[in-house]
Amino acid sequence: MDIRHRPAYHFCPPRNWLNDPNGMIHWKGTYHLFYQYAPFSAVNGVKYWGHAASRDLAHWEHRPIALSPTPGGPDRDGIWSGCTVDWDGLPIAFYTGVFPEQQCIAVGDDTLNTWIKYSANPVIGAPPEGLAVTGFRDPCVWREQDAWYLVLGSGIEGGNGMILLYRSEDLLHWEYLHPLYVGESVETGRIFECPNFFAVDGRHVLITSPIPLSRAIYFSGDYREHRFTPGRWGEVDAGGALYAPQYMIDAQGRRLLIGWLWEERPAEAYGAAGWSGAMSLPRVLSLDSEGRLCTAVAPEVNALREGVLCQASATLDDAILPLPAAACDQSEIHARFRVEGAQQVGVEVLRSPDGAEVTRVAYDVATGRLLCDRTHASLNPETHRDVRSDTLTLGDDGLLDLRIYVDRSIVETFANERVALTSRVYPERGDSTGVAVFANGGKASLVELTVWRMGVCCP
Repeated sequence: MDIRHRPAYHFCPPRNWLNDPNGMIHWKGTYHLFYQYAPFSAVNGVKYWGHAASRDLAHWEHRPIALSPTPGGPDRDGIWSGCTVDWDGLPIAFYTGVFPEQQCIAVGDDTLNTWIKYSANPVIGAPPEGLAVTGFRDPCVWREQDAWYLVLGSGIEGGNGMILLYRSEDLLHWEYLHPLYVGESVETGRIFECPNFFAVDGRHVLITSPIPLSRAIYFSGDYREHRFTPGRWGEVDAGGALYAPQYMIDAQGRRLLIGWLWEERPAEAYGAAGWSGAMSLPRVLSLDSEGRLCTAVAPEVNALREGVLCQASATLDDAILPLPAAACDQSEIHARFRVEGAQQVGVEVLRSPDGAEVTRVAYDVATGRLLCDRTHASLNPETHRDVRSDTLTLGDDGLLDLRIYVDRSIVETFANERVALTSRVYPERGDSTGVAVFANGGKASLVELTVWRMGVCCP
């Protein structure tokens, strides 16, 4: 198995294909991550639920496959995405069996290693009558005071994405109510996949991954009389690599999010490597006063730090400052800048000595956008090489706070605990490990910088 670009501290499958996180739950002091897994191929295949567990959100152990297709059953062609809930001390997994798409459940033991499928599956066997839908999958379930509720990702034939809402008293018998939300614009996609619906900071948030947009988006707004009215929407992560994220609520009451980081290179490359896909670092979600979704890496990730490689501060005047001691392809970089007269300021990572390969994380003052520039990230022309960006408004102090997690083929950036950009990059050269800070078109102050070498997440 080729491990050159295989992440070290972002969770990956033991081998072969991984996609959507599923069934995430904080159960009796342990975080459980299930995921779409094709155990026999690195280039997709019939889906199972893989399983990993962690006590600290930083270090993960591989567990046995949790759910496998049952020959002749409603999930005979695959165990697709879903969730896990606590039903009075019983862990209940909801998932979509295919083909056709129908909703099934299974009951787990205390370890969540062993699952027994409900003998009368499916619990929801077909879309509502009279609705011409383009999808019917990926259940998300929660408890309100009066009952259980479930949403499914869907779309209207010839129209936009749609979220279907169901209600149940016992998790077994489900009544269709109505659409929770129907997309109002082609901008938000034709089919809503992998919905997440939850309350945070006094509002409700709907996260979904629309087809054909190939990205995860969120809506925030009001939830009344079992209908959702969004006030704003945006991208969960504009870096290009994150899709199908899922949230869970832990014992501290935090809304934690993990997403699938897909490959941004040809299938032939990851097929030959023998593995595909990784998970993002766990993120803590919040909303600002205007309803924007804010993300910050969970502080538990600090447990992966193995030692300080470099510390620095500097005044930069239209200059780039290499930091030789920081060179590493498995690191965390925390840099705080005071943006003064510069037009752009930021950090270069995975940089070759001559700059032929480099990924640039920059704040552009004129546009007020955070950029991940990977136009020169790899000498391999078959990898994705572009500029990804999202809006970032600095505070009155003019400080830019960057946390950049470099993990071989992953550059995962968090800015001011608000904006996230995650991209996949595939440097060809063995010396493309350098780090530099820069300011273009004027002055900026590097207030402080610390670079840590990071360990591995799976022993």
